[in-house]
Amino acid sequence: MIAMLPFPDISPEIFSISLFGTTFALRWYALAYIAGILIGWRIVVRATRTPRLWKNDTPAMTPAQVEDLLFWVILGVILGGRLGYVLFYQPGVYLSNPLRVLQLWEGGMSFHGGALGVILAGWLYTLRHKVPTISTGDMVCLGLAPGLFLGRLANFINAELWGRPTDLPWGVAFPTDAAQYCPDVAGICARHPSQLYEALLEGLILGSLLIWMAWRRGALKREGLIGGTFLAGYGLARFAVEFVRQPDAQFVSEGNPLGLAWHVGGVGLTMGQILCLPMIVVGLVLILRARRRPA
Repeated sequence: MIAMLPFPDISPEIFSISLFGTTFALRWYALAYIAGILIGWRIVVRATRTPRLWKNDTPAMTPAQVEDLLFWVILGVILGGRLGYVLFYQPGVYLSNPLRVLQLWEGGMSFHGGALGVILAGWLYTLRHKVPTISTGDMVCLGLAPGLFLGRLANFINAELWGRPTDLPWGVAFPTDAAQYCPDVAGICARHPSQLYEALLEGLILGSLLIWMAWRRGALKREGLIGGTFLAGYGLARFAVEFVRQPDAQFVSEGNPLGLAWHVGGVGLTMGQILCLPMIVVGLVLILRARRRPA
């Protein structure tokens, strides 16, 4: 018998109430978004209230400006994440029925789209309020990791975005019919808990590294170093996890069982890996640029 871990009996809903014939539920995924944003906001506010972390002991923004920026970031995450999913993963489906774009309750959010939305929102904010663009990006990146960590944990609780089948002892038997559809596996199908891999790499490890760099190594004194480290770190972590993550169903075909968005002779890249490459390149450029400048 193959060793595997049973899926924990945790409901995706924390609680639900019925009012006037309609059921309202608080889900772990929504709570993860809320908690992640609040924790990230407090980390950034703490950084702005610690002048020694900044060049010339002058923070790039005030705590009040951080609160104003928070609204722009939330808007960028929601609009960018939804539109990114539509454009990157299922453009044909939504072009045939554009109104489905507004049906957020059906699910479908892209991190890369959300990242682009945050970048655009942050850039517009800096232009309007005349604050340093790159340093603002550093602050936003400093506060993103808690949301990534909690969001991936919520993905695990929802039994979604699981990995490919595995016979490793920490493989998880996800309970959904889709997760148990493994033609090459006899009996119960265990899969890589890729959500937990991402929570560890993109959330806990990368977030801890950024906080250590900011508070112990003076990284906020070098514009772009925190932002570049986040972009390159996330890109590399996600690129690696894609090798064990279940491929996107829309890219899977008889001649392409791995769901590669680009491939030649069965060797290629998933859509997630393709979208990570620009992040890695831009991140490395920002890191090199920051290191060449005096602190």
